[in-house]
Amino acid sequence: MKADVFQQHSLLQLAELDAEVSRAEYRTKNLPEQKSVEEAQATHREANDRLAVLQIALEDIDAQVAKFETEIDGVRQREDRDRALMAGGSVDPKQLNDLQHELETLQRRQASLEDSQLELMEKREELAAQQADELAGIEELQKALTDAQRACDDARAELTQLLEKSAARRAELVSGIDGALVKLYERQRSRTGVGAAPLQGRRCGACRIEIDQGESARIAAAADDDVVRCPECAAILLRVTGFRK
Repeated sequence: MKADVFQQHSLLQLAELDAEVSRAEYRTKNLPEQKSVEEAQATHREANDRLAVLQIALEDIDAQVAKFETEIDGVRQREDRDRALMAGGSVDPKQLNDLQHELETLQRRQASLEDSQLELMEKREELAAQQADELAGIEELQKALTDAQRACDDARAELTQLLEKSAARRAELVSGIDGALVKLYERQRSRTGVGAAPLQGRRCGACRIEIDQGESARIAAAADDDVVRCPECAAILLRVTGFRK
């Protein structure tokens, strides 16, 4: 196959453009900014999980405090009833002694319940402080997550714009290259990922393997417009110099 130097220049541009697009596509799928977003999301979820645990613990304590309050109110009502009976003067000495004993028992029970309730309230204060800290931390984490997402969106938008420009440039290049040469290039590219590359001394720019002396001599003897290929990977070898985009 023949291809003049201008066609080979254009094919080299196409190959370099495709390589750039491949790098951009790889980066799009492996954005470091996306990893930062995922790490921020994980940290945010962990903080919310801790907050949920604290909320459940607080609700449990509130239920226990309410239960103690109910029991304390019950004890107080019995104390009031016993004191009323004792003050009424209608009970005999034995009943009076029993009521006095019951009052002492009720007072000890009330003190015990109030101590337990106080311990719970102190525990609740500790948990409430932890909850406030977690809420403040989550607010900061949300800001960090928002910033990370914005950076990721910006990076993705930049790559999308690059790919769109590259697609337009690629269509322009392909339109100026002989169809048979493009077909050969695309077939090779579909097989190995690289359709064409510059010949760098005796080294193939596609597979990076050094070509033996015999093959190098054959390639060197080929006409400038001959389309030559790497004997190792079969990529089109472009023997063009002084190329500028």
